[in-house]
Amino acid sequence: MTDTIIIGAGAAGCMAAIFAARYGKSVLVFEPNEKIGRKLRITGKGRCNITNNSTVEEHIKNIPVNSRFMYSAFSSFSAEDTMNFFEDLGVLLKTERGNRVFPVSDKAEDIVDSLDKELKRLGVKIIHKRVESLIIENSSVCGVTVQGREYRSNSVLIACGGKSYPNTGSTGDGYRLAESAGHTITELKPSLVPLISGDKFCSELMGLSLRNVTLKLYDREKLIFSELGEMLFTHFGVSGPLVLSASSHIREMQKNRYKIIIDLKPALAPEQLDARIQRDFAENLNRDFTNGIRKLLPAKLIPIIVKLSDISPERKINSITKEERRKFRELMKSFPIKISGFRPIDEAIITSGGVSVKEISPKTMESKLINNLFFAGEVIDVDAYTGGFNLQIAFSTAYTAALYL
Repeated sequence: MTDTIIIGAGAAGCMAAIFAARYGKSVLVFEPNEKIGRKLRITGKGRCNITNNSTVEEHIKNIPVNSRFMYSAFSSFSAEDTMNFFEDLGVLLKTERGNRVFPVSDKAEDIVDSLDKELKRLGVKIIHKRVESLIIENSSVCGVTVQGREYRSNSVLIACGGKSYPNTGSTGDGYRLAESAGHTITELKPSLVPLISGDKFCSELMGLSLRNVTLKLYDREKLIFSELGEMLFTHFGVSGPLVLSASSHIREMQKNRYKIIIDLKPALAPEQLDARIQRDFAENLNRDFTNGIRKLLPAKLIPIIVKLSDISPERKINSITKEERRKFRELMKSFPIKISGFRPIDEAIITSGGVSVKEISPKTMESKLINNLFFAGEVIDVDAYTGGFNLQIAFSTAYTAALYL
């Protein structure tokens, strides 16, 4: 018998275990992986973007679905609280572009190690086994079953992540357990995920990284996302930070519904770009078109742009008309990519969808259906854009739940 059982030793599970133990509770954590924080170790390309150094309102703005659910949790445990928490554990932090917060060491391991040491200091017991089922009696949870053995507790917190990156332990167990308790699981979709394109040129451009470009995502003719940054062409379509952020704005993938437009020269207004093109043309009047634009574009992109412009690669620069030059300029300001699908959910950074927020109290994270059953982190139907916002959701919901476990 223990005060509380926590299922999952990821970001949310560790945070909840630490605060529950600090509040005097005996805590037992079940984690099937041999080590805690498996997914935390690979976030932010191994650097771990733990939060975003901004206001509660800014965090709310970066949650496209069910953001109102998070008001109470963010008020209880903010980004500032997260930063103070880790610095108190001895991890020095820094704020980078976009208010993203990282350990000064740029090592996610330092974040995980600080959690591990605190869990040990507090005497939190971790059993590296998978929870098979919840024990529910008289509409209250009173423990879990693990390999046929019952472990009893006064409360249970489900904090075992979503379905993305299953090799880190996010295998969807949380949804299965929640469903067994009568909870509704909203549609599960990949979010912050690379996108598939039917455009053949994407595979031809595989490996090409574009920096300081503006990506715009359109839902038919409506602009739904625009941001400056970096992206990457792949054998299946597109990836990189801009693409991952854009993907979280796509609600229902349908044929010919979504398209991406890339501004390859966002620092130049159309007339400025035209002047730049004319200068380059003037220096290469007797060259073939394909050779006269080498200073304007990455080498790998030139054959694709030339083909889309309908200007023959052998045409001499001095024979290109004003109208053809305009079309070429517009291609550089509006390079189109059709989007046909998401990459699989196991390639997504996070899972969109989960336990319905209508069935969870936003002030306590307790189930409205089963007494003493709590939820925290990605298993809940709340997800955000990139920039540290998703980890803050995990930390804030975990802290809130810990107050009532």
